[in-house]
Amino acid sequence: MRRRVGITAGLTGLALVLAGCGGPGGGTRGTDAVAGQVTVFAAASLSGAFDEIAADVEAAHPGVEIEPIRYDGSSTLATQLIEGARADVFASADEANLQRVVDAGLAASPRVFATNRLTLVVPTGNPGDVTGLADLADPDLAVVLCAAEVPCGAASGQLARAAGVTPRVDSYEQNVTAVLTKIAMGEADAGLVYVTDAARSDDVETVATVGADDVVNRYPIVALAEARTPAAAAFVDHVLSPAGRAVLERWGFGAP
Repeated sequence: MRRRVGITAGLTGLALVLAGCGGPGGGTRGTDAVAGQVTVFAAASLSGAFDEIAADVEAAHPGVEIEPIRYDGSSTLATQLIEGARADVFASADEANLQRVVDAGLAASPRVFATNRLTLVVPTGNPGDVTGLADLADPDLAVVLCAAEVPCGAASGQLARAAGVTPRVDSYEQNVTAVLTKIAMGEADAGLVYVTDAARSDDVETVATVGADDVVNRYPIVALAEARTPAAAAFVDHVLSPAGRAVLERWGFGAP
């Protein structure tokens, strides 16, 4: 790595690592100073974007290996971490579940890096003739939602209450991917998922969802206190960088 003029011989190894990370206005830069395996726990709705970001981080830092990212509902991942599961980075689909990890002493100072909102989805062709949120209360329709403890479930409940609707739910799922899968397979007539998930499937259609813009999920990320390597911070830095922001925007996420 080329050193800047004026760097003194007394710099520590940690300073060299930090010198290899992207500063404001840029992503991570290739350097041999950042190396190691990184385990990432991330909300299911981040799967496409984070797979792309992981590849970008590995390309920028040849010594870094991002292990296959564990995607699931944020509440499930938070519980696993609190119960002793090992990870280096946690990205949640809401601030409440990441705060649980902070409160357990496993992390500090998470940063919000993206936002997302819900949309009503139906199978292609809309066989249930769903026209809006009020149809979630129709007993003749099969409705699937995220469980209340999952961020998309908490947001779904908030959206339904604001619309004065009490959904008649046939199935509660532990992550948004499971809801989308059931709708895409025609196992349900309607459900609520994030706009980013709906955009990834050719087997669902969206229905105008009044009030969705007022229910916004904020996504925080943090390198955990017992992260094994400074490469964990490099991953977080890239997510927060303009390069990471561009990837998230392509996948439909809003700005923090």
